[in-house]
Amino acid sequence: MGIYSTQKTMNRKIRIMMVEDHPEYREIVELALGKEPDMELVSQFGTSERAMRSFRDRKNGGEKPDIILLDLNLPGMGGLEAIPHFSAEIPEAKIIVLTQSDLEDDILKAITLGASGYLLKSSTVRQLTEGIRAVMDGGASLDSRLARFVLKTLQTKLHSGEIEQLLTKRETEVLSLLAEGCVKKNIAERLNISPSTVVSHVAHIYEKLNAPNAPAAIAKAFQMRLLPIGGTD
Repeated sequence: MGIYSTQKTMNRKIRIMMVEDHPEYREIVELALGKEPDMELVSQFGTSERAMRSFRDRKNGGEKPDIILLDLNLPGMGGLEAIPHFSAEIPEAKIIVLTQSDLEDDILKAITLGASGYLLKSSTVRQLTEGIRAVMDGGASLDSRLARFVLKTLQTKLHSGEIEQLLTKRETEVLSLLAEGCVKKNIAERLNISPSTVVSHVAHIYEKLNAPNAPAAIAKAFQMRLLPIGGTD
């Protein structure tokens, strides 16, 4: 997935598609995003199938979404099943899961399948909009409660030797903060290190995981079993 720069985001509004089967919740999100000067909810659908048909219709013209807000519990094709289909239809669009489910399995599977973010519907408007901007800027977005789970998983589900074979302790900390949606400046402040050191750590993480950006690095960490799905061996 390509990295969107902040400058590009400022040049035009972020185009957002929402796939959510509850009209009342779609209305809440539409009102919230309508107050953001850099965002636009361009389309909304109640099922994955209808959203995918719209992708195919747009191949003959029309603008594609930059961000897809995707619920998991949908009639017909569920959100987890739909993620690879959405990625195939519009590889440029980044997917943020927006759901009520805080199940560990759902979180890890969604990110492994290619989602760039995972937010709960209980998130505040600020958390949602900041998460969208973080993903557009090449980062990842996780609800803060889920980010704590990710960090706990890193710390408890692997033997220290397994971690050190791939990532150093500091690189693991940096990757965990990237998963929270932190930008490099924030990571430097949180870890009390210089921004240039953060840049160096991020470069090493991408190199070791053979990943072009933060979402890919996080997904690769799951795929390489740094974060085992559902605790399986």
